[in-house]
Amino acid sequence: MFKKFASYYKPHLRLLIIDLFCALMLALTDLLFPFLSKLILEDLLPNNNFRMIFIVLICLLVAYILRLVFSYVVSYYGHIMGTRIEKDMRQDLFNKYEVLDYEFFDQNKTGQLMANITNNLRDISEMSHHAPEDLFISFIMLIGSFIILMFSSVYLTLIMSFMIIIIFIFSFNRRKKMQQGFRNVRYFHGELNSQLESSISGIRLTKAFTNEEHEKKKFKQINNEYQQSWKYSYKQMAIFHTGNEFLILLTNLVLLAVGTYLVYLNFISTTELFAFFLYFNYLVKPINRLVASMEQINQAWTGFEKFYEIIKIKPSIQSKPNAVKLTDPKGEIEFKNVNFTYPASNEQVLKDFTINIKKGSKIGLIGETGVGKSTISKLVPRFYDIDDGEILIDGVNIKDYDLFSLRNAIGHVQQDVFIFFGTIKENILYGNVNASDEEVIEAAKKANIHDFIESLEDGYDTIVGERGVRLSGGQKQRIAIARLFLKDPSILILDEATSSLDNITEKIIQESLDELAKNRTTIIIAHRLTTIKDADEILVMDKEGIVERGKHEDLLNQNGYYSKLYYASLKE
Repeated sequence: MFKKFASYYKPHLRLLIIDLFCALMLALTDLLFPFLSKLILEDLLPNNNFRMIFIVLICLLVAYILRLVFSYVVSYYGHIMGTRIEKDMRQDLFNKYEVLDYEFFDQNKTGQLMANITNNLRDISEMSHHAPEDLFISFIMLIGSFIILMFSSVYLTLIMSFMIIIIFIFSFNRRKKMQQGFRNVRYFHGELNSQLESSISGIRLTKAFTNEEHEKKKFKQINNEYQQSWKYSYKQMAIFHTGNEFLILLTNLVLLAVGTYLVYLNFISTTELFAFFLYFNYLVKPINRLVASMEQINQAWTGFEKFYEIIKIKPSIQSKPNAVKLTDPKGEIEFKNVNFTYPASNEQVLKDFTINIKKGSKIGLIGETGVGKSTISKLVPRFYDIDDGEILIDGVNIKDYDLFSLRNAIGHVQQDVFIFFGTIKENILYGNVNASDEEVIEAAKKANIHDFIESLEDGYDTIVGERGVRLSGGQKQRIAIARLFLKDPSILILDEATSSLDNITEKIIQESLDELAKNRTTIIIAHRLTTIKDADEILVMDKEGIVERGKHEDLLNQNGYYSKLYYASLKE
């Protein structure tokens, strides 16, 4: 995991080197003051060498001016490096989200995924900048101060070293509890995001059912849990900081007591003791810096753990090496003895399922909820992989096709159409982002939505709102159909695309779908049987598989399940 984290510095190595060089100069500059102070007090001042004192002071002034420059570089360019690393990580994480399977999103909450890509990476950005320079400066300051202190007083330095070891042991022992606290904070932050995203997305339903108080209680609970997670973290931070502060003050006290005794015994001079404390105070700075870094590293590392956990996931559904490109497909689809169980459940949805759909034909699927109709629509484009059997397109197993070309050959229209926030034009363009304005208009005309769009004040540039809230169900369906006209797929899957529409709107949509289905292999998953009357073949499914099949008239003559459904629908 550390190797992965370190790899993000490689594209920004130049900035890292500049940052660390300036950090080194800062550390050396800080070591100059006590060294030159000791020189003035022990040598130059007793010998009345004021000319040399003036030169030393001028050197210190120049050093501090240079320190100002180094400090600016570290503060500015170090943060720039951190934001660039954050940007790279955020892009990598988003790219990973885009290639992960349906199963991953079935098992993870949107709010948690959003927290991973926003707040968590912000902390990592700060750590990626501060940690290297803090550790580097602290290391230089510790080594430099320690060497100089050894020349000042071996006894005091050994005592100081013993106390510093105790400080580090205490810090490392408290680190695990502090890290666990930050893990809890990140988890509940994600849960808070999830609850917020769910409540805001469902605000219209909440108001319709007058469940505002219920939502307030749910949010209050997760808000309290989030606050409690911070309470635990702050408790661990308080123990960590106060413990370190106490041990540093105790070290000061011990050194003062022993140093005074050594002065009394004439082992060291008062000036040497003063110089020793000057250097010790400079030694305390890197210790405090390390303590602060440890808190920051712990907080950010828990975010990187989550980041790395997702980054290392390998999609179970991906193209094989040397996969075949599905170009100009004919559209013949075959299911051979297919078995499938959703990963999140133990219930088998399809068992030994076999059908053959000829190229250019229109197939209707009907049956009760849960028999696997919609599942078939998800298996053809490999949103999920089957347990056993084969699914073939044009005689080739779909697992042998390049995944992108496979899905590009298939068009979906679902009952619950997703509309992005943005303009109507942008939503239609999702079918082919490189399409021209003329092609967008032509697609809208074929989908019977052009006249409606033109009637709007801003036309194709009309903002549709979150999830298309400013559009009716029929208008959203027609935008989805316009997308598919732009995509121009060879295989079309209609998953109850008109089941929630009124009869008049359904008729308009059906005309668009009929136009779309021309010369394409089409699978229609239907709730309303009127949408599949003209299908080349209708398959009636139950939990055991296909129980009836044939054309509309043939199935009516059989007086079976389809016949009962059809005549019952006429009475509605």
